Amino acid sequence: MKLIGSLTSPYVRKTLIVFTEKKIEVPLVVEDVWSKTSEITSSNPLGKVPCLVMDDGGAMFDSRVIVEYADTLSPVNKLIPPTGKDRAAVKTWEALADGIVDAALLVRLEPTWHPGNQASQPWIDRQLDKINHGLKAMSDGLNDHEWCFGNQMSLADIAVGCALGYLLFRFPNIKWQASYPNLDKLYQKLMKRPSFIQTNPPQ
Repeated sequence: MKLIGSLTSPYVRKTLIVFTEKKIEVPLVVEDVWSKTSEITSSNPLGKVPCLVMDDGGAMFDSRVIVEYADTLSPVNKLIPPTGKDRAAVKTWEALADGIVDAALLVRLEPTWHPGNQASQPWIDRQLDKINHGLKAMSDGLNDHEWCFGNQMSLADIAVGCALGYLLFRFPNIKWQASYPNLDKLYQKLMKRPSFIQTNPPQ
C-alpha cells in the first residue's frame, strides 16, 4: 500500500497518525493536488488527498474511510469501538474535528480564489463562527477528562489533535489555547507522542 497526500493536510496527518499508532508502515507519496501536472485524479476522481492505493491497484479515499479501514488491519491499539453508541460517539468527535478543519480551509481559500475586495467577509465570518462553536463544543465535551472518549486515546483524540494543530499552523490568530486550556492540555499530551511529532507540518 501507499498513501498519496501532502505534508500540510490535516486529513493526511490524521491518516498517517492512525497508521503509525497501529504500527502499520505505509509510505507517503507527496502530491500537490493544486498543480496542473498532478496525477491524483488517476487514483481519486475527486482530486483530493489522502488517497490510499492498495496492493492490487485499487484506491480508497476520504480520511474517515481510510482510518476506519486501517483500524481493522491490526488488533494493536484499537482506535474505534466496534459497534453501537460508543462507536458513534467516537465518529461524532471525528466529524466535529473534521468540520472545524473544513471551515478553516474555506476561510483560507476564500481570499485565494476571490482576491482583494472580491472575498466575501460574511462567508468568512460564517466559517469562523463554525470554528469557534466547534472549539467550544470540543472543550465542553472533553470537560476535565483525560481523553475525549473512554479511558485511553482513540480516533476522537487523534482527530481533535489534528484539527487543533492545523489551527496553530494556519490560524495562529485564533487563540484557542488561552480560551480552552483543557484542549491545550490534551494537545500538549498528544504532541509528546512520536506519531504526532513525526507528522507535525513543516513550518
